[in-house]
Amino acid sequence: MFFLLSILMYAAWSSIFSFGKLALENSPPLFLTGFRMFFAGLILIIWLALKNPSSLKIGKKQLLPLLALTLFSIYLTNILEFWGLQYLSAAKTCFIYSLSPFFAAIFSYIHFKEKVNRQKLFGMLIGFAGFIPVLMIQTGSEELFNAFSFFSWPELAIMGAALFSVYGWILLRIIVKNHTLSPIYANGYSMLFGGTLAFIHSFFVDTWSPIPVTHGNTLPFLQGIMVMILISNIFCYNIYGYLLKKFTATFLAFLGLLSPIFASLNSWILLKERPSPVILLSTLIVSLGLFLVYQAELKQGYIVKREEKKPIKVDA
Repeated sequence: MFFLLSILMYAAWSSIFSFGKLALENSPPLFLTGFRMFFAGLILIIWLALKNPSSLKIGKKQLLPLLALTLFSIYLTNILEFWGLQYLSAAKTCFIYSLSPFFAAIFSYIHFKEKVNRQKLFGMLIGFAGFIPVLMIQTGSEELFNAFSFFSWPELAIMGAALFSVYGWILLRIIVKNHTLSPIYANGYSMLFGGTLAFIHSFFVDTWSPIPVTHGNTLPFLQGIMVMILISNIFCYNIYGYLLKKFTATFLAFLGLLSPIFASLNSWILLKERPSPVILLSTLIVSLGLFLVYQAELKQGYIVKREEKKPIKVDA
């Protein structure tokens, strides 16, 4: 059940890159991030207030972790993501984001002492090998800025977004586990704070006349933002936080290797572009890698089984 929920989450999340690409045609990255995150956080906080007003209080021990989550998971992640997305295709952005498992393995080792044994490493390598052919067959017109070697600044920005995103999920796991906060509580406040920070940044950088939205496109902008909020901020963010109680950040990030495949399927459904047989083959390869990683983490005791109620084991 939880495994299928994880796949459904990434299937939905992969569509955000396409919606984000469309939204960037009407608004700059900073204002887009601020608007989306502020109102998404406001929705979650209002929901919590209606459910249990006393739960909105922020303790002294909770403030610093929430501010760290705000900075890394919301502000830096989304600013870099949407800036890079301006110059890259949605599919390629999604592919670069799929480097997350390697960042997750490093952070999980540092924070939780989660070991990467041979089986887990082998599974990750198989999954990444299945991911590469899909990346190679992607096409599209991209306006890139050269940075050094074969990397461009937009590509490096997306890599940075993936890095900060994973670290944000590590922080969320710590907050949920050690500070007895619900994922909705942590996400609601971090989105509200992160959106406010992006708004302030946008005020000094973007042209407000009266707002940084293309004239005549306010309604399409609002419609696109609402779709992104419902899919990403309301559904995916909170489901991810819930799944961190069942799986490790490493495994969930590795499961994100399926996102490029979902992105290609979204193109097939929305743009009538038939997927290549290579994508189907890659799906099988990635699934094999996922199975090996799942079995390794299950043996190590990092994954909580459905019927278990005890906390996540963090020591090997």
